[in-house]
Amino acid sequence: MATRKIIEIDEEKCTGCGLCIIDCAESALEIVDGKAKLVGDVYCDGLGACLGSCPEGALTVIEREADEFDEEVAMERAKRLEEAKKAVEAEPLACGCPGTAAMTLKNEDSCGCTEQEGEIASGLGHWPIKLQLLGPDMPFLKGADLLLLADCAGASYPELHRGLLPGKAVAMGCPKLDDLEAHIERLAELVKFAGLKSITVVRMQVPCCRGFVHAAEQAVQRAGVELPLREMVISPKGEVLSEGKIA
Repeated sequence: MATRKIIEIDEEKCTGCGLCIIDCAESALEIVDGKAKLVGDVYCDGLGACLGSCPEGALTVIEREADEFDEEVAMERAKRLEEAKKAVEAEPLACGCPGTAAMTLKNEDSCGCTEQEGEIASGLGHWPIKLQLLGPDMPFLKGADLLLLADCAGASYPELHRGLLPGKAVAMGCPKLDDLEAHIERLAELVKFAGLKSITVVRMQVPCCRGFVHAAEQAVQRAGVELPLREMVISPKGEVLSEGKIA
């Protein structure tokens, strides 16, 4: 054991968003009980590639006594995790679940309301809606304005069906609890091959939900295209706190 540079995590600042995990090539970090943790000194090279991805500044590089970094062990761990992830992604849904079949939903009233009965109708224009079930060959995504909707924001915003869904394709997920890297890869495929016109991220005001802003930015970058990006931030009470372009 020697004194060397290594990552330290401030648990008070950490929101568990998981963005740091994406930038750690050695897979030295994991989310444990809602917080980022260094799983072992031997996996961390101390270079700090994960620092810039943390929106809360919870990560720092310090010097302390630690086991030496073992690149071979770290790469073996990263390889195992990647293989396990691919095995899960490749596993088919039980019985070929018909609920994942792509379909366009025709809603007679595009504004999401029924004037005669005073009821709000569904503004949803297609199925499925979970991001990982969408593919660039689905007809309703061709040239679409995509709404990247955090699950909690969909439940919180009362004007979702009348004010946001009509005329847009929607992709839902959770930037904290889902595999954010998998979301970025899928979103990049949609951007590149479905010819999306724009992406609007609708998220909650909590810090971990900013992961979808990061996902949209990374997806556009990986796809190598220019695309208008917007963001809408919703409070737990369903209020729109801010709305505008993502720089």
